[in-house]
Amino acid sequence: MIVVVTGASAGVGRATARAFADRGCDVAVLARNEARLVAVAQELRERGANALPIVADVADADAVEAAAERVERELGAIDIWVNNAMATIFAPFDKVTADEFRRGTEVTYLGQVHGTMAALKRMRQRDRGAIVNVGSALAYRAIPLQSVYCGAKYAVRGFTDSLRTELLHDGSAVRLVMVHLPAVNTPQFDWALNKIGKRPQPVPPIFQPEVAARAIVDAALHPRRREVWVGLPTVTAILANKLAPGLLDRYLATAGYSGQITDEPLPPDAPANLFRSADGDYGAHGRFDDRAHAVSYQAVASRHRGAVAMTLFGLGLGAAALLGRPRIR
Repeated sequence: MIVVVTGASAGVGRATARAFADRGCDVAVLARNEARLVAVAQELRERGANALPIVADVADADAVEAAAERVERELGAIDIWVNNAMATIFAPFDKVTADEFRRGTEVTYLGQVHGTMAALKRMRQRDRGAIVNVGSALAYRAIPLQSVYCGAKYAVRGFTDSLRTELLHDGSAVRLVMVHLPAVNTPQFDWALNKIGKRPQPVPPIFQPEVAARAIVDAALHPRRREVWVGLPTVTAILANKLAPGLLDRYLATAGYSGQITDEPLPPDAPANLFRSADGDYGAHGRFDDRAHAVSYQAVASRHRGAVAMTLFGLGLGAAALLGRPRIR
């Protein structure tokens, strides 16, 4: 299989590219930072995959289209496209400029639109393929200090749902699935544009990027998944927002600040990757390894939900049989 992963030079994208390579796929990796892309490609080749690093800014539709053309020319027909690239800004809304808001939206929202356009253009012709749009619990329940990111993720969800209905109407066999992630230990908390003055953190509990990668790969390779919620915190946030959004508003007005801000002052030389890539040897993991969970039992159960359902059904039958046995007095 031929897979394309955007935002693949670090974080979830890098972990996802490795996970696909471990499944025997050939992988094209797209991002802005050439040095890290070269390093990722070497990692994938060491895993036995053919790897194609392509420097591209997903906010540039022409660059994404050119990347797709190159992938098909050099690796082959694209089977799976993962839209993962994102950018965020840690700041109150009134501290964000119009240019910053536009740029964050272009990367996080329009980047997924551009990737979907390039992939679907080719997949429709063959009537096969899978497109995975990477979302977040914040696509259902927004939090303070990340209005740019939350707004973009909401937009991705709306766009994805709309396009999915069009594909169903047309009887297309191309699959479109969205994977919503919890807080993940990635470098974004070190390189995102920050106007708070303190170092940010993911809202705990935190998961390792490999948890997200496994869910993305599973969603891409297995049919009949419309949407995947990863991690119990994601499930809880989405369901709680459906039940009591006003209560969550008031809760997050306080907890949404304290949960994202540490006591550490922001270094004066902290990078900001919004308009240009942050240089450095960033990997899949951020600085929270000592606090991040390597497994999500909810995600495991979701991945094997058929077996879980059968087990629970069997346990229920066993319990019913035991309760129904006549008692000896």
